[in-house]
Amino acid sequence: MPSNLSKASSTNRKLFWLWLVVAAVIIVADQQSKAWVSTHFFDYERYNIWPFFDLTLMYNTGAAFSFLAGGSGWQKWFFIGVAAVATVLILYWLHRNPNEKTFCLALSLILGGAIGNVLDRLQHGHVVDFLLFYWKDAYFPAFNVADIAITLGAFLLIADEFRRLRKARLARSK
Repeated sequence: MPSNLSKASSTNRKLFWLWLVVAAVIIVADQQSKAWVSTHFFDYERYNIWPFFDLTLMYNTGAAFSFLAGGSGWQKWFFIGVAAVATVLILYWLHRNPNEKTFCLALSLILGGAIGNVLDRLQHGHVVDFLLFYWKDAYFPAFNVADIAITLGAFLLIADEFRRLRKARLARSK
């Protein structure tokens, strides 16, 4: 095997593992923060931090914004299945594109967040949420570190796609 291919392969492998480490850091931060809140708060207890932010302990059997939370339990397995499929796809994309830094960072954040919430579903049957923002009587649904990672990852994916489109448009105009 030529030396350059060997070096590229080694670099790609290292980058792939770097992206998995990023996901693992998200998983650990998510699970540790949820464990801390779960051991220091009673269900639905709130601790005011700022006039618009409380720490609390809430549970979500649904997905984002409690989507499908009213289901009879089937949604737990549905969300676990969706996360399993997403995990396989993300691992494939990370392996195929380890040099695409923004793309892979976005995928790593989404992967870590998805696995963090799946671990909750498997352990508890629901996701632990504890960050609550509000203004007067208007509340944003409570969320957690995994949700932050997923959201940041989604924004990065969108930004990366706009960057790619702009780059392609510039290349066509030359």
